[in-house]
Amino acid sequence: MQQKEKSLNYKKYFSFYDHLSDSEKEMLERHTNTVTYSKGENIHNGSDVCKGLMVVKSGSLRTYLLSEEGREITLYRIFDGDVCVLSASCVIENITFEVFVDAEEDSEVIILSAAAFSKLMSSNIYVECYAYKLATTSFSNVMWAIQQILFMSFDRRLALFLSEEIKKTGGDTISLTHEQVAKYMGSAREVVSRMLKYFVSEKIVELSRGGIKIIDMQKLERLV
Repeated sequence: MQQKEKSLNYKKYFSFYDHLSDSEKEMLERHTNTVTYSKGENIHNGSDVCKGLMVVKSGSLRTYLLSEEGREITLYRIFDGDVCVLSASCVIENITFEVFVDAEEDSEVIILSAAAFSKLMSSNIYVECYAYKLATTSFSNVMWAIQQILFMSFDRRLALFLSEEIKKTGGDTISLTHEQVAKYMGSAREVVSRMLKYFVSEKIVELSRGGIKIIDMQKLERLV
């Protein structure tokens, strides 16, 4: 569902807002919409028309690559207040690879259209600097994901994933299935299940239906 939000605090979501002229502010506000997505819904599908700059108002999104064989490699996930600039890749030169974006949970997303974002970048140096700073951060996240896949042993990768999930969610239990963990890590469910069973034997985790409980955080962090 798409709606124009008159009461949106543009300054909160767009750090360059104070550096816009009155006409640029008017254009930004006219071409910004709040869109709601359901959990699991695809938001940006690789070769789709360029979506634009997306800001998570609430919920969370996952950005990933999809191989011809259907294998998914998660690049990064974004949460409340975070920005996805790769969904506006058509605006930034030299970004040629296609990414997919899904809603991980029911989410509200603020979208500045690609056309308006492009015009603002070309007319305002603050918007251009903002865009390239976001792109640099995104590529740093992408390179970190690729580095893990290419150079890190799987037990360490899994320990790192579990550790980061616990820090994000709090508590001691991660409410993800083995299939979901495999999807996020770009691996096979069987590989994840086998390594989790090893973690169980080492008394690092306990497994339940749809959940992974960390019982020895120190051991987990030593693996990381």
